[in-house]
Amino acid sequence: MLRSMYSGVSGMKGFQTKLDVIGNNIANVNTIGFKSGRVMFKDIMSQTVSGVTPPTEGSQGGVNAKQIGLGVSIGSIDTLHLAGSAMTTNNPTDLRIDGDGFFLVKMNEDQEVPFLTRAGDFHMDAGRNLVTSDGMFVLEVGGGVITLEEDVTAFTIAQDGTIVQKMGDGTTTPGAQIGLAKVTNPEGLEKIGGNLYRMTLNANPEGELEMFGGNDAEEGTGAIIAGQLEMSNVDLTSEFTEMIVAQRGFQANSRIITTSDEILQEVVNLKR
Repeated sequence: MLRSMYSGVSGMKGFQTKLDVIGNNIANVNTIGFKSGRVMFKDIMSQTVSGVTPPTEGSQGGVNAKQIGLGVSIGSIDTLHLAGSAMTTNNPTDLRIDGDGFFLVKMNEDQEVPFLTRAGDFHMDAGRNLVTSDGMFVLEVGGGVITLEEDVTAFTIAQDGTIVQKMGDGTTTPGAQIGLAKVTNPEGLEKIGGNLYRMTLNANPEGELEMFGGNDAEEGTGAIIAGQLEMSNVDLTSEFTEMIVAQRGFQANSRIITTSDEILQEVVNLKR
């Protein structure tokens, strides 16, 4: 069979994957804290028809190898952890990380390794716990659940994540400090849905997870801005441009398959 047909098939599969990623990016254009993805391609090992001939001094020059490419494959599907735009909500429990770092959340207190998220649309439940929209507990620097005292009438959140509580008697006291995790390689995190990431061995050395406060210059964590949310970093202009490229690439590879089929048909007709 012709090599070009299988090369065209590999190209169609690759551009189909690219369209899948683009479709997911566009679907999450309004998802808080969403990080867009991209597909990178790489060529498949080429078939060597003839090898290299070295030059012979004074008699013959060198000859390059003759190689035929066998198609394309997916090199990587990257998650671009670029900062999204700020959306002001003026809600005191809406938080945005202005810089590096991730919030830490747990489904329950027995969960050993917390999940990470950039989505800071938090809420206060009936037990005075700071939770996510799915009811997951937001963690403090020490790894505990953040719970306000019963006689707190109001609170604000400082840029380092400290919850400043206004008590019933009019006094102000510092409460728990919201914890942030610094990740060496954010692209190494595993997406598990619900705006959550899971720590992996390629995200931090040995998969370790340390908690720091916000606005920590020594550790490199960003400031926690209350009353704002981080929007999706999807750029629709780029996505639609890449969609056009993927669509034309898919069409071109399908034309390669059609042309290869016509050639094979001509070969079959030689028998007539």
